[in-house]
Amino acid sequence: MATVTSVDTLRNAVAVAERKVQQDQTRVDQDASRLQDSRVQLAKDQEQLSTRQKESRQAESATAVAAAPVQLDKAIAKPVPTDLDALPRAPQLNTQGQTVGRIINIIV
Repeated sequence: MATVTSVDTLRNAVAVAERKVQQDQTRVDQDASRLQDSRVQLAKDQEQLSTRQKESRQAESATAVAAAPVQLDKAIAKPVPTDLDALPRAPQLNTQGQTVGRIINIIV
């Protein structure tokens, strides 16, 4: 025979169990919602990545025009003069460390 105390204890245990089930169901619903949001964001990110990769390939193919081969026999346009006096001279500095060209530009 069941006593009043044991029936009350069973009712309380059932009520606690129902609350726990409700809380767990709420968590499951929230997790499912977050999962769906994550899937939507993943789809957007994959589409964006695909678009950027396509744009990158198009940009690479547009700039991948074959460069003219370098002709080393024509690389030096002016031959080096054999006369050392014909070579350009380095700018000369005065006692203050200024080049003559800068002084002329300031005075003029």
